[in-house]
Parts: sequence; C-alpha cells; structure tokens
Amino acid sequence: MPELPDVEAFRGILASCAQGRRIRRTEVYDAGVLHGVSAGRLRRELTGRRFAEPERRGKWLLARTDGPTVLLHFGMTGELVCATPAEPVHAHDRVVFTVTGGRQLRYRDQRKLQGLWLVDEAGLDRMLRDQGPDAATLTRQGLGAVLAGRRGSLKPVLMDQSALAGLGNLLVDEILWRARLHPARRAGALSADEHGRLYTELRRTLRSAVRAGRVPPRGSWLTGRRDDPVASCPRCGTALCRKRLAGRGTVWCPDCQPDGTAGGET
Repeated sequence: MPELPDVEAFRGILASCAQGRRIRRTEVYDAGVLHGVSAGRLRRELTGRRFAEPERRGKWLLARTDGPTVLLHFGMTGELVCATPAEPVHAHDRVVFTVTGGRQLRYRDQRKLQGLWLVDEAGLDRMLRDQGPDAATLTRQGLGAVLAGRRGSLKPVLMDQSALAGLGNLLVDEILWRARLHPARRAGALSADEHGRLYTELRRTLRSAVRAGRVPPRGSWLTGRRDDPVASCPRCGTALCRKRLAGRGTVWCPDCQPDGTAGGET
C-alpha cells in the first residue's frame, strides 16, 4: 500500500516526466477512478494546460497545472508510471495523460480504491483541511502535540491521517519496532525518553524509506522479515508476534517491544 515514501517517489516521477509540459490528450480508460468529475470534463479542463511543480501532502499527490489541480490518492495498489505513447496500455492503466515531448503519465491501479479528483484551490482546501501535520516535516514538539492527551494506542494514533499525515501500516510497525515501543501502548503516556526514541526513529525511518522510494523490505528491517514463513526479529531473533490492532495486521517483537497488558499470538 503506497505510503509517504511511495507518494514522494511518485511526485518525483511526475516532476521528471511531465513538469513544464503541456497536456495534449487525456484518456480515461476507467471512469471508476474519477471522483466528482466526468471523463469529458476532465479532458476539457486539462487539454492545453501545462503541468506545474507537483506537491505531496501526506499520502496525497497534487498534480498542479496552470489551471485546476489533479489530486491523486493511490489507495492500496495505485502508482504513477512514465511511459511513451508507443508502449502498450497496461490492463490497470486507468487514466493516461499524453504530454509534449513524447511522454505519457499513467495512473495505474489494480484495485481502484481511490483515484483522481479535479479541484480548484477552494476545493483543495476542503479536501485536505482535516489532515494532520505531514510526518516528513514533523518537529519534536509537533509529535508531542499529536500524542498529548491521547488515550488510544500508539499504532492507530500514528496511522490516523487527521492526527499525522503520511504514515501507513508498514511504516508505523517499522518505526515502533525501531523505537522499541509496543504498538498497543497508550499514546499519551510515553515517558520523555520514549518520546525521544519515537521521534528519532520516525525521522530516521522516513529518511531511509524516502531515499528508497518505498518502505524497503531489507533483511535488517522488520518489514523485510514480517512475511517470512517463520518470522523472527531482525535484532534479537525472537519469534515475531502478529495480531490485528484497530483492524490492521500488526507485527512486533515481544522481547524488544514488551507490554505486559497487550497480548498477541506468534
């Protein structure tokens, strides 16, 4: 599932493929990914427009033009691909923008859980006004404000896009494992030392993942071991625990991330 590092990589793809280029043609192969706009209106509004510098906010990608903004969310399986018109259309290419210079920007998504919106500045503000601060620019004080007074567990709080924008399931599990914090710990009850570890590992993990363009499944990362047939902690070798927490599959090390009140099953 695309998280902040993936969407940051898509921002780079959009910039290198289409920034400064004029939109010659917009082809909609599946209108099911369009929200609040018809295929015809999307074509009319965008033909002849020029892509400007893209932005990322949390898990959203803002494909700005010299007119309206195309707002993209990638759901579970979405991605952006830079191609040429000569390349065959993929079965999961839903919307294709042909731009000057012989390039195509393709929104590709198998499961179609999110998609594209066409918005002006007021519409953009309405769509994103409930988002919390972006995880990539969060300060130590900002993290304190996110957690302060929270009675809920750490993992669902960190995944709540209205509290903190950009983190998803893999990132949160990875950050908590690195910080040696159990995912079911009460978010508002961390000690100063625990808060410091959480902030440090959040920053470190994001930096590495953004450089990789994804949450990398390295053998030294929890992400690289969590789906092993016999999954063990990359740090201490203990069998990993697995449980659904707030509806999400959650993995942690019972030795590195102890919590006497939260059970799990290996």
